[in-house]
Amino acid sequence: MADTAPAVPAAPSGSAPEPVPAVVVLHVWGVARCAVPLAVARMALDRRNLRTSPARFWKLLGTGDGRTFTPRDADPGHWAVLTTWDDPADAAAFERSPAVAAWDRLAHERLRVEMVPVAARGRWSGRAPFGEPEPRRASASASGPVASITRARIRLGRGRAFWRAVPPVSTDLQQVPGMRLAVGIGEAPVGLQGTFSLWDDAASLRDFAHRRAAHRDVVERTAREGWYAEELFARFAVRDLAGTYRGTAP
Repeated sequence: MADTAPAVPAAPSGSAPEPVPAVVVLHVWGVARCAVPLAVARMALDRRNLRTSPARFWKLLGTGDGRTFTPRDADPGHWAVLTTWDDPADAAAFERSPAVAAWDRLAHERLRVEMVPVAARGRWSGRAPFGEPEPRRASASASGPVASITRARIRLGRGRAFWRAVPPVSTDLQQVPGMRLAVGIGEAPVGLQGTFSLWDDAASLRDFAHRRAAHRDVVERTAREGWYAEELFARFAVRDLAGTYRGTAP
């Protein structure tokens, strides 16, 4: 998925920009095969829990193992919850909530990534979930680990061309120095695609985004062929990283 967007849907005329959240948290839980039906049920139950929480924006997400970032990567053994919070105290309180406790009982592993947005553009479900960080905030990620989230809604009829273009990028991604982790995320296995990636530093992420030929080609084709009806790219400074994914601490 491209991390540059020549044509990003604008906010509705006259609307105020959404503020930058104080904290963004991604949880990824790993569950045994026998627990997958219970994990699917949690996806439904947690909608009510999150709807009544102070979270400003949230998404319950399926995952992919990141080999090709196509539907065949779907990983029923890992499930994710993305939340944004205006008050860090609310984010901390969520860790003690019944929803998190239920996932922890169900799962055999958990990865938690706490982040601060430093750059974002585009829309997710018509919103700017990570606000519009000022350029000066980007200096906060000049050193130390960074993360990125990309998400796109693929236009009807453009999926085949998109899926054909993705494998060279995903293959190249696995070879980029500084990349610690790449996971497919999405609200649905087809049509609503996203990625979460974790990097040693901002320079490693920039190298992949702007200097790798496979990724540059997809960026150019995105603009030329209009694959996406909606897209978003965001970069974060990682404030806290705890737990494992597939048995390994990234």
